[in-house]
Amino acid sequence: MSDKAVKQAVIQDHAAFLDGTHKFQADIEMLANSPLIGTILETVMLATNMRFAAVARVTADHWVACRTVDEVNFGLKAGDEIEIQSTFCQTVRDTSRKVMFSDVATDDVYQGHPIAARFGIVSYASIPIHRGDGTFFGTLCAIDTEPRDVKHPRSVAMLEMFADIIGQSLETEERLEAHEEMIAHERKLSRIQEEFVAVLGHDLRNPVAAMDAGFRMLSREPMTDKAQKILPMMRSSLHRMNDLIENIMLHAKARLGGGIRISDQPDAPLAEAITHVVEEARAAAPEHDINLDLKFDRPVRCDAARVAQAISNLLSNAVRYSTAGSRIAVRGLIIPDGIEISVANEGAAVPEDLRQDLFNPFQRGAHAAGEGLGLGLYIASSIATAHNGRIDVTCEQGVTTFSFRMPV
Repeated sequence: MSDKAVKQAVIQDHAAFLDGTHKFQADIEMLANSPLIGTILETVMLATNMRFAAVARVTADHWVACRTVDEVNFGLKAGDEIEIQSTFCQTVRDTSRKVMFSDVATDDVYQGHPIAARFGIVSYASIPIHRGDGTFFGTLCAIDTEPRDVKHPRSVAMLEMFADIIGQSLETEERLEAHEEMIAHERKLSRIQEEFVAVLGHDLRNPVAAMDAGFRMLSREPMTDKAQKILPMMRSSLHRMNDLIENIMLHAKARLGGGIRISDQPDAPLAEAITHVVEEARAAAPEHDINLDLKFDRPVRCDAARVAQAISNLLSNAVRYSTAGSRIAVRGLIIPDGIEISVANEGAAVPEDLRQDLFNPFQRGAHAAGEGLGLGLYIASSIATAHNGRIDVTCEQGVTTFSFRMPV
């Protein structure tokens, strides 16, 4: 094939592919980067003694080389396009039948063919490649400027088999690409949702804080007996609402930021922080006797606010699932390998089949009464993990105990 003939026929070229601006960029990339296609082309050349092999994308108006192995120096690389009228592949596309000749000088059909004469083609094979759905994609080509026995039955069978393999690989690659695009889209949507939730939670904080301040002011005003009963119930509901907002925000921030972040202090005011959340729980759930016993006899390095938030979530869970009017015990002490803070309540045991998923997001107990989103235990566990700790749950003799453990 003369360089002049090839240059006259080339439209788009390898440079356009390298620039990422080629009209068939995706098709070329899919084949040019595939180790399978490279192996097939090398095998075709080895088995047929042909010195040029290629996979081409062929449409009604285009012939584009997607992958080539060239030992004849035709000069065709990935992305190079030749006028479709200058190829035999137009016939292959129109008929879905292969075009093959071992020696154009003696072939009954292609002897003296102008395309062969123009490019100096002596032996040639072009096999149609179809996708899995039967649509035409392009051709598997083998070319030489010398006679080769390409029409040998074994060579024909091999070329047809390789064309089928390429077609199947196209379908696999296209499905994989579509799946990856879908995942990227889902991730984008998920991030937008997380950002929306974080903003929403932040904006809800102010009205909740205003309502809490209003309730505190009302509690200091003269009230009727009915109002004295209703106000604690309203404050309890507001406390649960605030917990929900805090959990939603922390979950969203953890998702956006790659996990819950802590800011530990060498001598954290842990006892003070836990006492504060217990007092809040007592005010929100006066029907429960919440007992607090903390024995921290040495400084503790941690993020006290985050640990207290975890204990608050465990405590809210205990209030929600404990037997009405029963005692809830919050204990904290130094253990040989760190500290342990436990929250124990009387009530129905957590079923064995739920315990393994209990700390996953949006998981709720079997007896949930419609409150909460199932984030409390997940966030508590995430806070423990951020402190290189863990939360364990045990159910013995009608008492369920969640134990927050972390190293000092």
